[in-house]
Parts: sequence; C-alpha cells; structure tokens
Amino acid sequence: MTRTSGANGGGQQGSGKLPRKRFYRARAHSNPLSDSHFPIPIAPDDVDLSQHYPRYFPADKGEHGDGDGDAEAPRIRFADVGCGFGGLLVGLSPLFPDKLMIGMELRDKVTEYVKERVLALRASNPGQYDNISVVRTNSMKYIPNYFGKAQLSKMFFLFPDPHFKEKNHRRRVISMHLLDEYAYVMEVGGIIYTITDVEELGIWMRTCLEKHPLFQAVPEEEIKVDPVVKLLSSATEEGQKVARNGGQTFQAIFRRISLQEE
Repeated sequence: MTRTSGANGGGQQGSGKLPRKRFYRARAHSNPLSDSHFPIPIAPDDVDLSQHYPRYFPADKGEHGDGDGDAEAPRIRFADVGCGFGGLLVGLSPLFPDKLMIGMELRDKVTEYVKERVLALRASNPGQYDNISVVRTNSMKYIPNYFGKAQLSKMFFLFPDPHFKEKNHRRRVISMHLLDEYAYVMEVGGIIYTITDVEELGIWMRTCLEKHPLFQAVPEEEIKVDPVVKLLSSATEEGQKVARNGGQTFQAIFRRISLQEE
C-alpha cells in the first residue's frame, strides 16, 4: 500500500484543540504545473484508506476493515478539489455521515492544517467527522491515481485560482481535457459543483461544462432544494470573505450523463 498521509496522525491527535491558521501560513495559490514531491499511489487500489478513515479501515484488519468478506468496503464518494482549509468538508460531514469524502490540496502547510483540524474535530466530537480526510496531491495530474471509474458521486471546485493571464489558462482546474478525467471518475448522475467570485472564470467554467458531451446543467428547481448548494458560498473561508465584502458569486452545477442521454 502506498502511504498517502491522511488525517490519522499529527501533533493535535486526541487533544480536541483546533489548530490556528496563523501557524499554517501559505501562499494563496500554487502552480499546478510545477513538480512537487509527495507520495503518489500507482492506482486507486494502492491508496491506504486506513491512514484516512481508521474507523472504517482499522490498520490491523486490512483494507476491508472488519474483515467481513460479504460486506463491500466503502469507497470515497465525494472529492473537494483544492479544498483549502477544509470548511466544505466539515460542513458536508454531518449532512452525509455515511459518505466518505476527501479534500485534495497542493499546498503542504494548508494540508497539514486540515489534517490537524479533522483530528481535533474527531477528538472533541466522538463518532463524528470520521468520514472526512485530506491528502496533499496535485489533482490536475493525479485524479485517476486516486479514484476508479464511476467512483465519485460529487466533485467540488470552490473558488479556484482564476489564472487571469491568457498564457496561464492551461493551469485552470476546469478545462475540456480535465473534464474528460472528471467524467471518467464520476458516476452517471453524479454532480460537479463550481463557484467563483470572478465573472470571467465563472463564464469559462460554465462554457467548458456546456460544451462537454458528458455533462448537463442541473435544472434550477433541483439546485434550489439541494442542501449542498448553500455550503458552496458559506462554508469556505474564501466564500465567507466574498460575502463580507458584498461580492457576487457565479455558480455552475452540472450532472454527469451518459452519451445516450444527449
């Protein structure tokens, strides 16, 4: 098993004391096209889930947790790409307590903060927040290394780096070629959520999704009753900052469809 470091270790484990962001200062964004050095699983089956979800995958009982051969091991179902300080994960956890979800973050100090935050929440709320974790990785390069075909039911892209310069548009986390990868790991019927406070980027993401044959806009009446949508602008630090400043946000919420549904 590849040891992809998760929320099962760190200095705050068991203390219940939330980490302080001032000790985890980091740049607002990282270059996703630069080389970084961290362990990458060769394939989804090589992700050591016991490092992320020890309640579901006790390290001493193997990959399938309780060892019951008849029970299918749970799989990660939600991915928050560029999860920042983990606010969305924390908000989603009690809404979907039976769903495993993971945040994917490139910045090392921010990843460490989320790890400590999850451990502290687990310690102070026994039986809760065991379904969330974080991994330091580059999701623009390694999504297929973590998830199998049709594994995910929800993907989130909240306030991604706008990369304003045209020459840097290839660094944007939503693009036609990356949507091919996202479509591969998402089940039919799964939903991709995007939000930004940059209108041009909002138009870009919506246009990419509209052009892609495997995604279709979710009807407005469904969006209004989706409990997740409220969290898009309220759960994250960036969303809260936009709200405090009276800023506008631009959402694009699309469903994974099959080619037959076109």
